[in-house]
Amino acid sequence: MPSPIVLTREQVRAIDQWAIRELGLPGIVLMENAGRGAAETLLARGVSGPIVICTGGGNNGGDGYVMARHLWLAGCEVRVLECAPPSRLSPDASLYRSVAERLGIDLRRRNSARDLGDDLAHAEWIVDALLGTGLTAEVRDDAADVIRAINAASAQVFAVDLPSGLDCDRGIPLGVSIAADVTATFVARKAGFENPDARRWTGDVVVVGIGVPAIRVSPG
Repeated sequence: MPSPIVLTREQVRAIDQWAIRELGLPGIVLMENAGRGAAETLLARGVSGPIVICTGGGNNGGDGYVMARHLWLAGCEVRVLECAPPSRLSPDASLYRSVAERLGIDLRRRNSARDLGDDLAHAEWIVDALLGTGLTAEVRDDAADVIRAINAASAQVFAVDLPSGLDCDRGIPLGVSIAADVTATFVARKAGFENPDARRWTGDVVVVGIGVPAIRVSPG
């Protein structure tokens, strides 16, 4: 049997572009599939208490807004802590934020890690939808403080695609990383997950399909 496909940072980007350009699947459909699949994965683990979703400014944050909607539809108590201003969202992520807002899902802007304390303290699950596979530089300042605050909380942590701060290709923290109990990763495992030490950051890894195959695609 062929070895399972694992994806580097550049291959993740290449598959997204292939799906959009060659298959004609809009990015907004891929985001919907990702967020819905991640929500179903979390629900399968068992949820009985509040879920706090921490969103960043990229597409990872968009996945978090989609998750919030599907968890809310499933009857969960959901709160979104926006750790980046809405002005930084991609167009697709901004649309899903708007949908969540119109549904009346609890969205709360958080300007620093100091603002997270009460929300994190009362969560059963914290969803990490802060930073995605594109991260290459060390996490600093407020973003690093938010990651530390999540790690210090008593709740279980669910990472979207990969733990924020973990290098996609090497499986090591870029300064600091979320330490997740579960990671719902999209399309295929990431190359960095093959690092034996990565499991301390990823926890259990579940591969979530988004409607496109895992192919051996070359970047560019």
